[in-house]
Amino acid sequence: MPEYSRTGTWLNASISPIDIHSVIWVIRDISEQHAALLERKQTEEQIKTSLKEKEVLLKEIHHRVKNNLQIVDSLLQLQSRRTDDRHARAILIDSRNRIASIALVHEKLYRSEDLANIAFAQYVPDLTAHLFDSYNISSSAVTLNTEISDISLEIETAIPCGLIINELVSNSLKYAFPDNQEGEISVRFYTNSNDTLTLIVRDNGIGIPKEFNIEDAKSLGLTLVQSLVEQLEGILELNCSQGTEFKISFPEGRTRL
Repeated sequence: MPEYSRTGTWLNASISPIDIHSVIWVIRDISEQHAALLERKQTEEQIKTSLKEKEVLLKEIHHRVKNNLQIVDSLLQLQSRRTDDRHARAILIDSRNRIASIALVHEKLYRSEDLANIAFAQYVPDLTAHLFDSYNISSSAVTLNTEISDISLEIETAIPCGLIINELVSNSLKYAFPDNQEGEISVRFYTNSNDTLTLIVRDNGIGIPKEFNIEDAKSLGLTLVQSLVEQLEGILELNCSQGTEFKISFPEGRTRL
């Protein structure tokens, strides 16, 4: 067993019997090994403490960003209530929803044990529920179906994807079902075998004219979608054969900012 002397030297002693009358004592100086082990343990404790402090700080950052975005949302809400112009009010509502989609990402990360990734299967239902409330759409009139795989995204990917879903679902709610027409919106998000992700937003509403070219779109929403797809290094496909379907495919991993 090791022994600690008053001089600060650590010794390791072992006994090997030779016969019933004799033994061999082997004593080794392990002071250097013990000092290295002690230093390693202290370093590990310092790293654990530092990581814990960074986790707390990162949570606080997400919390503060979310709160600041909610303040902006509240200001836009106050402005919309003071605006008589219907077109201006609609623009303010769209802006509020875009901000809310970003704030929700930070809210999910703040409440998550994994501060690097967001579980998108939990994010999408909350985002779409907010949109239905924002546009005062009853779920009995327009049905929402979601099929989201168990996918975790880094914040650089989650925010563009959240904004894309926000824009496309908002467009469906605003334009696809005029005169209180009933219908269905579906959101699918899944992984492919070739290390890509696919996001599909579809509705069975009145649809977009088949001659419509998304490259010529002048609306802010579709222009923003195209920009976000480019940021994701993805491909955008539009299908207008039955209702309207947007399909976005992009590589997994961190996105280019």
